[in-house]
Amino acid sequence: MESMRLFSLSGLFVLTLVALMIPASIGRGWQRCRFPAIYNFGDSNSDTGACNAAVAEIPSPYGQTFFKQPSGRASDGRLIIDFLAENLGLPYLSAYLDSIGTNFRHGANFATGGSCIQPACGYGPFNLATQVSQFIHFKARTTALYNQLCLNRKIAAHCIDLPRPDDFSKAIYTLDIGHNDLAYGYLQHRAKGRIRASIPNMLTLFSQAVHVRKHGMLLEACKKCTVCSSSSSSSSSSIYLHLSMFQVLYSEGARIFWIHNMDPIGCLPFSVMMYQPKAHNVDRNGCVMPQNEMAKEFNRQLRDKVSQLRAQLPSAAFTYVDVYSAKYALISDAKQQGFVDPRTFCCGSYGHHGHHVDCGKKVNGTVYGSSCRYPSRHISWDGIHFTEATNLWVANSTLNGFFSDPPVSIDKACHRPQP
Repeated sequence: MESMRLFSLSGLFVLTLVALMIPASIGRGWQRCRFPAIYNFGDSNSDTGACNAAVAEIPSPYGQTFFKQPSGRASDGRLIIDFLAENLGLPYLSAYLDSIGTNFRHGANFATGGSCIQPACGYGPFNLATQVSQFIHFKARTTALYNQLCLNRKIAAHCIDLPRPDDFSKAIYTLDIGHNDLAYGYLQHRAKGRIRASIPNMLTLFSQAVHVRKHGMLLEACKKCTVCSSSSSSSSSSIYLHLSMFQVLYSEGARIFWIHNMDPIGCLPFSVMMYQPKAHNVDRNGCVMPQNEMAKEFNRQLRDKVSQLRAQLPSAAFTYVDVYSAKYALISDAKQQGFVDPRTFCCGSYGHHGHHVDCGKKVNGTVYGSSCRYPSRHISWDGIHFTEATNLWVANSTLNGFFSDPPVSIDKACHRPQP
């Protein structure tokens, strides 16, 4: 607790300076947005229980810091999406795939650990197109149930867990996905040039996306991305499907989008361990530069395409959030922010027994994948995912709008700045 308090004081000073640097003209006079719900799409960075319910149970010591037990999250505690919900005064999101103890009145979480943007990624079946398809089914089914049950006052008590149909167009739609697409490419030992060279072709495919209504648009997007993903697990095809899905969600009534870009994946301890960086391909923080360069290229093109979407869908509000810069800033200043070496991780182990042991796992009956004593001093929780302390720092740094385009805070994201 003492280390957490020191961290909080240090972080508060930095974040106060950050807040003072946000352009005062953006959002001045705007009222706070009253979002009734959050609908999230993504991977393990924002999964609040889907993978745990549908694929494999996430064991202890995951969840130990805040929930005091495994919570279906790939962290010791809360994720950025949890802090986002807290900021908006909404409850934590229930996972769509979890059928026990769920409440969808204020939104649903379709993010699933291991998910990719592309259908042929290789980590699991719940790619972005599948998640959006689940949302379409969820919206249609809950709307029908609401109209059938909740408009009848005699059984209105049974509707407390159902979303109100009018709230879908007022909700905020958050997306944080794409990391597994690039990671899978590197695990398949694809050359950096091959991945980068495919980006222009992907952007051509994106420009061919058409505005069709509902399921027709989803089918068209899936068909096009199936073609482009067959050649490689490229960041180009990833961005194509990513943004086509925005159009699908738009056709379903979504109007407010909060979009996270890709993390500095070359700074993950797992990346440093797996790819044995050499002096010529690591930066001053020990991050693998080729991977970070690919992530930055993905982010550059993603930002450009979000700008195009603003022009194509003028009645929607898009906020592009530069999570990459926020996390890299923390990694670069880890010691001053109260963290240990960012290349280390808290839970799990690697090296002395010859291979990597996942957090919570055993080798020959001996627990090697145990937790460290002070998770709040680590940036990385298990070598791939982040600790609650990191998620809190990044949430405080991004929800205020400093790393966003346009630079608006989460509670003003429903407004569209005039050009």
